[in-house]
Amino acid sequence: MNSLFDSVRVGRHVLRNRLVMAPMTRSRAQFDGTPGELAAEYYAQRADIGLIVTEGTQPSDDGQGYLTTPGIYTDAHVAGWKEVTSAVREKGGHLFIQLMHAGRMSHPDNTPHHRQGVAPSAISPGTGMFTPTGTQEIPVPRALSTNEIRQTVQDFRHAARRAIEAGADGVEIHGANAYLVQQFFAPSANMRTDDYGGSIENRARFAIEVATAIASEIGAERTAIRLSPGTTMWGIDEGAEGPDLYRFLVAELDKLGLAYVHIMHQGNEVLLSDIRKLWTRALILNRPGRPLERVGSDLASGLADLESYGQMVLANPDFVARLTANSTMNEANRTTFFGGDARGYTDYPHLHDPADAWRYPLC
Repeated sequence: MNSLFDSVRVGRHVLRNRLVMAPMTRSRAQFDGTPGELAAEYYAQRADIGLIVTEGTQPSDDGQGYLTTPGIYTDAHVAGWKEVTSAVREKGGHLFIQLMHAGRMSHPDNTPHHRQGVAPSAISPGTGMFTPTGTQEIPVPRALSTNEIRQTVQDFRHAARRAIEAGADGVEIHGANAYLVQQFFAPSANMRTDDYGGSIENRARFAIEVATAIASEIGAERTAIRLSPGTTMWGIDEGAEGPDLYRFLVAELDKLGLAYVHIMHQGNEVLLSDIRKLWTRALILNRPGRPLERVGSDLASGLADLESYGQMVLANPDFVARLTANSTMNEANRTTFFGGDARGYTDYPHLHDPADAWRYPLC
């Protein structure tokens, strides 16, 4: 039986353990999308974990959704990420940059060009978003033309190349959480009648084209994807055909030889089991809200090769050491999740810092 602390090969890399830092938006980048001055320290603090997947990083101006999220398509972005990847590598860690195009989950006030968001179809998600002037309703997006979809695929390709130039070990395509890739999956967001809408095969086409383009650019062994089958947030409804779409999609992506698939599990155990059978390489599993006592359970059962964790890693830079010592964990301070300074970002106490333990309650 594999242990959480056993090494594992993922793509071209051998990871020191089977624990993964899940991608988490922190909104601390500079306004031009360059990673913030504390980003290198933040990620390096957590480099003992087997694999770090960074916060969602936009591949283009159109891809930005939230305020002060990082990009990876300009020289300044590359220079900023080089500081991060170098700091992680010095600690012996591995890092994949997550490429996230927000699609309709965007507001013009948050983007560098102040343009209307783009999506498969002109359908609003029906929710608000924080902007420089407070929370505003997200406007109806503009439907991408077929040529613009092809250009967006090339934007992903370009961003992947720039990520490797910045020293990343690979990239993870964000195909989850109601952003652009998943918007193509869902009939509630995709009412197209061309090659990118209608049938299961058509709605999966964009994701497959993005993965194919990136794999051809940087190598399949440095390309991965995150999926969240069954997500219903922000107006996403994949319908009765949703599970079959994912069975088709995973089987097609498996043919590309990608490094891993990262599943954010929403509770359909039958589908998860089918994905496990269809996928022949590393499978990372994230169960939102997993209690500490269940850490390692999916690895032990054989459902996953690695397990990913968000808030527990955010609040515990020494997450691996705490697990090894069977220690208590710091509790995440939700008021500092997005934006701000070092507080709730790089100042969480380590296991052997009793003088700092007052800062946050222990769970």
